[in-house]
Amino acid sequence: MLYRVKANIDKMKMKAFFNVLTDGTVADQEPDGAEIINAMQKAVMTSADTLEWYETCLCATPLKHERETVYDKFLHITDAVPAEEEKKIKGNLFWTCLEERYFEDDILEGLDNFDDLDEIYVDNY
Repeated sequence: MLYRVKANIDKMKMKAFFNVLTDGTVADQEPDGAEIINAMQKAVMTSADTLEWYETCLCATPLKHERETVYDKFLHITDAVPAEEEKKIKGNLFWTCLEERYFEDDILEGLDNFDDLDEIYVDNY
């Protein structure tokens, strides 16, 4: 089933989250690693501390395994509601925010949180 998921980010854990998303830890996870990576690459920052995305899950409890193994370590999921189809979510791509602001260049080494995310969040739509 397809779900529209909404979560609050833990700003102090975003660097660690991005590391496990990009170092193969999550990608190698069975059975849902690839789905988690895909969902996070499409996830959208809808405010400075809110993330939204669509994800397919076949568990009786929505995102049960994904939450136990990955999401609950870095995010606080506030909503996971069934959706018939994916619709555009307004905001900035979460993955791009992570890459551009915190992890792509050594210039930003030493930033461990998203305290200045308010400055980069702009509704582009």
